[in-house]
Amino acid sequence: MKGNRIKILITVVSAVILLVIILLPKISLYFASESFTINKKETVFFIDKKSSLKELAEKLKAEKIIEDTDALIEIGDYKGLDENKIALGKYIIAPGTKIKDLLNGFTINSKGNGNAEVEVTITFNNCKGMYQLDQLSKKVSETILIDSASLSSYLNDPSTYSKYGFSREQFPAMFIPDSYKVFYDTDEKQFVEKMAKEFKKFWTPKRIEKLGQINLSSPSELYTLASMVYLEQSRLEKEWSDISKLYLNRMEINMPLQSDPTFVYCWGDELKGVTRLLYEHRDIDCSYNTYKIKGLPPGPICLVNSKVLKASLNPSDVNYLYMYGDGTRHYFSRNYSGHIRNTRK
Repeated sequence: MKGNRIKILITVVSAVILLVIILLPKISLYFASESFTINKKETVFFIDKKSSLKELAEKLKAEKIIEDTDALIEIGDYKGLDENKIALGKYIIAPGTKIKDLLNGFTINSKGNGNAEVEVTITFNNCKGMYQLDQLSKKVSETILIDSASLSSYLNDPSTYSKYGFSREQFPAMFIPDSYKVFYDTDEKQFVEKMAKEFKKFWTPKRIEKLGQINLSSPSELYTLASMVYLEQSRLEKEWSDISKLYLNRMEINMPLQSDPTFVYCWGDELKGVTRLLYEHRDIDCSYNTYKIKGLPPGPICLVNSKVLKASLNPSDVNYLYMYGDGTRHYFSRNYSGHIRNTRK
């Protein structure tokens, strides 16, 4: 009996030892996954390229978020994480985040984003002249993971603007400056698709109907008008509706719009720093020069926000045909004699 007890005891002890040997790595992994990051405050962390677990661990250590790279790699391997399952993006890591939650947050989900990925805010304004889309590309690339040259190339590709129903000249009208939330790893196509949705959101059926009431045929025409309004007066919002109506009044009687910002557009960067515009500048042959052509130019001369668009779409009830600007405000008149009096003042 004693011999049997010893045999049973040996068998039990052996089984326990074997079980411990089998379970020890998992137990070790469990405790490692329950350990915490070492950052003492919220830390912004970017994954800006495809990364292996080793590369990810080394970057996390370099930015003082974790201490033990081996443990993170082991846990990631156990979870089956590789460079194809680690999502690019921006992450905000709270102090004392569990390592398992950290890795779960980096894991790509069904929407193609990291489970804990956060959005970034893009803004683009002050884009004007014949290179406004290139300026937009540069501003956007400063915030998200888009290369400026790649975005610019995509925007200037005929297949891109024709896809959305625009000509090359009209295409800037699809981009309404504002602050937009997107994911850090948004690519060119996703960015343009986002802007197309925002464009459609702005152009409600009521606003489309309003176009006909002011004798314009498309959102692009209104945007072009608004761009002229804005570059004529960027400071005093209260003048926007008056200037819009002035240009519409001129169009109604087939009078040239004679907008100085349009001929400035024709010179590209050549008039940078020029404070006094001369008749020789105005005499340039160009399809955007409203001293040489009648009606609106082929497309916008700058990007404009929704406030300017709304003001231009709702012009004042005035009969102005002339305006004189003193650098701050404008003096309006119905006839040329009144205009002369304003310039003399």
